[in-house]
Amino acid sequence: MFFRNLTLFRFPVALDLSDLDAHLAECALKPVGPMELSSRGFVSPFGHHGEALSHAIEDALWITVGGEDKLLPGAVVNDLLQKKLAAIEEKEGRKPGGRTRKRIKDELVTELLPRAFVRPLRTDALIDTALGVIAIDSSSRKSGESVVSEVRRALGSFPALPLNAEVAPRAILTGWLAGDPLPDGLSLGDECELRDPADSGAVVKIQRMELVGDEIAKHLEAGKQCTRLALTLDDHVSFVIGEDLIVRKFKLLDGAVDQLESTDRDDIAAELDARFALMAGEFKRLFAVLESAFKLSKAD
Repeated sequence: MFFRNLTLFRFPVALDLSDLDAHLAECALKPVGPMELSSRGFVSPFGHHGEALSHAIEDALWITVGGEDKLLPGAVVNDLLQKKLAAIEEKEGRKPGGRTRKRIKDELVTELLPRAFVRPLRTDALIDTALGVIAIDSSSRKSGESVVSEVRRALGSFPALPLNAEVAPRAILTGWLAGDPLPDGLSLGDECELRDPADSGAVVKIQRMELVGDEIAKHLEAGKQCTRLALTLDDHVSFVIGEDLIVRKFKLLDGAVDQLESTDRDDIAAELDARFALMAGEFKRLFAVLESAFKLSKAD
């Protein structure tokens, strides 16, 4: 269990989450109903191997929003709709109007929903109560907002907002790529994205390449700015951070994973617990670096 992306939100550190489990239980995932398109709620982070709806290690809480979505392809509905409309036109000698089309389509959806396949979903989140940060395992701001909304629904109030930097992230990333000193522990990776601020269509994406060289320098001299940059922290974590402050391609490296204590391979819960503890610690170190580098505002 390691997150792959981190969409981050801040909330006041004074927020009391001591009764979180009780609130989550009231909003546990319920199976999607016969006439419903989707259902959302909280599930155990340990999946089928656990019952608790949260897991805590020191300041870190692990929660999971589960979901069930009905798969009802639009192409299937439209195909059946066209067949029904054609039959009506042939029988009555006229094309059905807009209201008739809508009524028939609604009837088809009602008929098909109970027989539709159900796709299970899950999105994990790490809540660091000491930092006042919730990190959602998603690269989508919309998906992150959905998880925050579920927590807000459970607690009644959860004043979490996207990260706010007091300096322009693009300027910081461009400076690092141009040779400005990086924060202690950080080093350049092998991926970046450059954009021309005067022309939104001019984008250069570089992957698996040294980011120190003439080619990068020429792009920067031409006025392009860095909007995504791959970095490594102390040979423990590699990631790509964008000007939107979303951390993508988050990966724990051997320097971190080697710290995992050997656990009984038959004890899946113990293995997941150890992995979450490791990830939570590395996340705390990473966030401290990002908070200082981008001068992230607190939510208090």
